[in-house]
Amino acid sequence: MNDINRVERISTALNDINRKERDAMINVVIADDHPIYRDGIRAALSGNDKFSIVAEVGDGQGAINTVRQVKMDMLLLDINMPGVKGVDACRIIRREFPEIKIVVITADESEETYWMVQQMDVAGYFFKSLTGANLVTYLEKISRGEPVPTPTISKETLKETEGIKQNFGLTPRELDILKRVIQGGSNRDIGMSLYISEKTVKNHLSRIFRKMQVDDRTQAALKAVKLKMLSID
Repeated sequence: MNDINRVERISTALNDINRKERDAMINVVIADDHPIYRDGIRAALSGNDKFSIVAEVGDGQGAINTVRQVKMDMLLLDINMPGVKGVDACRIIRREFPEIKIVVITADESEETYWMVQQMDVAGYFFKSLTGANLVTYLEKISRGEPVPTPTISKETLKETEGIKQNFGLTPRELDILKRVIQGGSNRDIGMSLYISEKTVKNHLSRIFRKMQVDDRTQAALKAVKLKMLSID
């Protein structure tokens, strides 16, 4: 074998190795409306050659659009963003791209959000108080399909909110409105019976749909009846 052929074979082998390494990298999209936090995640991941940040967005619609356009493996998603909420973006992305690993990272440590995220079927769920080093470690485990710890809430809070998980975190007012929807009440009828405006009823319904991960009042009513969430007179 002459020197030229030997160099060509070595070059081809190196190119194959580089291509495999690129293919093995974890392509990540960061969706968070706080530039400072995006900077922090970028800094944490920059020291690890297994991750490649392919895009950053600041709202839920941007996350949806990016996922539809960019090849990626993992989405780091804040659930409280302007415009399309992260929970709604998650539902759409899960439906269209079930292979993408969605990791929720939020500053909201309320029990309502806790139960809502538990029902989102995501690959990971962390509070923003998590250190950058631990985040990277957990993301590596998620990429390999290994289990990772999730945030916990106190036993006292669990006791106080024992029924919330089954009710998707709906408040008593939202449950009341949902019950009236099941009974066939219109927004106007519900508003009049509860002495609130029709616009307020619509706002409540939007939150109900988001928490229950449904698109409209019919789906919400059917889901509530199926899960026996309410006692209907």
